Amino acid sequence: MFPETIETDRLRLRRLCRETIDPLDAYEHYGRSDTIEEETRHLTWEPHATPKETRDAFVSFEERWDDAEDAVYAIFPREGEAGAGEFAGTAGLHVDWEKRAAGLGIWLRKGFWGRGYSGERAGAMLQLAFDRLDLDVVSIGYLPGNERSKRAIEKYVERYGGRYEGLLRNWAVRQGDPSDCHRYTISRAEWREAVGDDREARFVDG
Repeated sequence: MFPETIETDRLRLRRLCRETIDPLDAYEHYGRSDTIEEETRHLTWEPHATPKETRDAFVSFEERWDDAEDAVYAIFPREGEAGAGEFAGTAGLHVDWEKRAAGLGIWLRKGFWGRGYSGERAGAMLQLAFDRLDLDVVSIGYLPGNERSKRAIEKYVERYGGRYEGLLRNWAVRQGDPSDCHRYTISRAEWREAVGDDREARFVDG
């Protein structure tokens, strides 16, 4: 259902699973990194407490991939980028087939902030959602206080013709407590009008 690898000008996205990255190695970034608290401050998941938590997360990613519910990718900068080949974070497309919709998610390690990777990954995920999966709308959200995500999201939502939907109250959960969420959407028609015949990503199966 989902391509194993997606390539853009500067990024290579590979299916996040135990064959791509050893969970014990990944735990160094998910749990033991000096910057993980800052990286997850405005996200809906918390730093991993043990290597088993990372391993269990990977198993869940694999199961949901096989069930065509979530496509979660490891992000690697391509050749010519600083840190080429290094694990930079994750990108996700979370599909709701009944609604013909999907949501975008991303986590980037701090060393890769400020490079425009969020927007480049968004372009690839939108192409996957609309060209390959034939979905109707993609949503993006951020929790209040996450000004970095706000700036990145507004930039690519405008580029692809989307719009701000509003503040959804108690829409997400953060550290066990309900949290509001700012929501944006991009429709397939809006995306196609914005990109025309241009395609930014290349899909590689198998």
